[in-house]
Amino acid sequence: MTKSAPAQTIGRYLVTPLTRLTETGLYAASVSIRRGMHDRIYRFTQSFTSDAAAMQYALTQARSMVLANRLA
Repeated sequence: MTKSAPAQTIGRYLVTPLTRLTETGLYAASVSIRRGMHDRIYRFTQSFTSDAAAMQYALTQARSMVLANRLA
């Protein structure tokens, strides 16, 4: 089951961090970055022991990508 945090606006983008509990009992992080009608999902390979840590990592990575204009 995927869990999402409230979306945040960063520049012209709407960023929503997402997490899911894996079969190993760790959390996987991903993030949705939307601009207008276009939405991209980025999944990260690192695993986390808590949902909060995974959410924070996804949000930090998204903020970095948006501010550095590294959305490809």
